[in-house]
Amino acid sequence: MATPDREQALALLHEYTKSENLIHHAKAVEATMRHFAARYGEDQDKWGIIGLVHDLDWDQFPEQHCAKTTEILQNHGWPEDYIRAVRSHAWGMFTDDKPEHRMEKVLYTIDELTGLITATALVRPSKSILDMKPKSVKKKWKEKSFAAGANRELIAAGAEILGEPLDEVIAETLTGMQAVAAEIGLAGDQEH
Repeated sequence: MATPDREQALALLHEYTKSENLIHHAKAVEATMRHFAARYGEDQDKWGIIGLVHDLDWDQFPEQHCAKTTEILQNHGWPEDYIRAVRSHAWGMFTDDKPEHRMEKVLYTIDELTGLITATALVRPSKSILDMKPKSVKKKWKEKSFAAGANRELIAAGAEILGEPLDEVIAETLTGMQAVAAEIGLAGDQEH
């Protein structure tokens, strides 16, 4: 297969993912990956597509996370570096693929963080990320019972292997997500 495009990635996402929340998560990760790629002067399309399919198997095969995505992407002829990047986001949990490349380190770091940002937005009066500041996320970060599923240790470790301050990673992830706020259901009462 030639390099996968966003249409092919979206088709796979919709084929394997029925949960609206998981589709929103995939699009949040996609937008954040594109944002970081632009920041680093990397291939925004490639980074975004990998973000879009990173949890392809989670809805139907959570106990086979990443193994099933590997199989699906291989069956569709996806390049090995795309597959490896997807696998690396679950390093230490479902795979032994340590994030090596910058793209993999970003995906590993921001995956859980997009969930924490989403949860933070949903408890705000506006239900929006458009008027949200990074300090709101940092405040919720300290409340261990809040969005307990968002692994803060993993996010912090990811920022460290990425070599960026955690506060900056939070700010940049929020900026990336704000670009698609309406599409991921987080524009709240500010939707136009």
